[in-house]
Amino acid sequence: MLQLRNSQEARGRRAIGRTLLAAALLTAVAAVPAAATAPVAAAPVRSDAGNPSYQQVAHFYGAYIDAVTTEGGGKLATALRTFYLTPPLHTQLKAWEKSNHADGVLRAQNTPLAFRVTSGDSGAGHTWSKVRLTWSSGKHPTYSYLTVRSDLRTGKISSIGE
Repeated sequence: MLQLRNSQEARGRRAIGRTLLAAALLTAVAAVPAAATAPVAAAPVRSDAGNPSYQQVAHFYGAYIDAVTTEGGGKLATALRTFYLTPPLHTQLKAWEKSNHADGVLRAQNTPLAFRVTSGDSGAGHTWSKVRLTWSSGKHPTYSYLTVRSDLRTGKISSIGE
């Protein structure tokens, strides 16, 4: 190993090393956005973090539950349905609600205390998520489960079932 005796030379080499390290880091940072926008082959997604449709379901249920629990949130709930749900599902939910006298998104007359969304399998242009709604707290909470199907192409929710 070469040891430099002259402190001027050592400082110069450290400065060059820092410059090269900074250049390498800047190059890596500049390459990340390009890689992030590159098209990805359609394959079944198993990771919760990388599944945009799973995230859409979680965003929808979080915003929707907040909207229906807020006084005067009816307009917001309707706007959320229009944005996140496919038109055919929107129509199906209206019919379901008319015959069951309950909220079709939640499949209940009440509003849950909490929710949790877990991703499922994907195939044929769709992905499925499981939504767990928590209805009571304490030692023995009560849950209900919904299966939510989303279109991979649009990210919109296309089916809600029990």
